[in-house]
Amino acid sequence: MTITFLVYCNVQLLQAIGTAAAVGFPIAIAGSIGFIAAGLSQTGLPQYSLGHVYLPALLGVTAASVLTAPLGAAAAHRMPTRWLRRTFAVLLFVLATKMAVGLW
Repeated sequence: MTITFLVYCNVQLLQAIGTAAAVGFPIAIAGSIGFIAAGLSQTGLPQYSLGHVYLPALLGVTAASVLTAPLGAAAAHRMPTRWLRRTFAVLLFVLATKMAVGLW
């Protein structure tokens, strides 16, 4: 949603992508802290959980993100802006469709 909002505010697409990535990190940290705090008193959680955060999954997602972020940045800079916009629009459409289907 950050990229869409920034593009709506006439920010260049590559700048919007970079800004969204930078803003997404503190949002993820705050969300993780919230899930940890909310689950600290819960019982019956899987082993290696810290609250509602499953640490092996956290490590896997973190490692995958760190390893693939430079690839995504390089691809975004090589891809013409027109195709980048189209690819992003298709991704948003697919995700919105998946969410809508999940409601039914």
